Amino acid sequence: DAIPIESRIVAAADVYDALTSRRPYKAAWEPEAALEYLEGLAGAKFDKACVLALATETAQLEEIRARFPDEDTSRQSREGYSPDL
Repeated sequence: DAIPIESRIVAAADVYDALTSRRPYKAAWEPEAALEYLEGLAGAKFDKACVLALATETAQLEEIRARFPDEDTSRQSREGYSPDL
């Protein structure tokens, strides 16, 4: 309880977003795999209630992900990229 609830909410949501988002150095995890990962750490690394809230609102999670899709961050998509450099 020493960690504010707002911080516990953001911690779980941020890790879910990081896992399910594509990055230049990793592929995106499937949402189900990300939730399983968080559930495995609920009570140890993440607040159980926060993880449960994420897990019970999967439709809303998908709606948010659809509204804010990953940007293409590959080298090829960057302006000025030339494979000859």
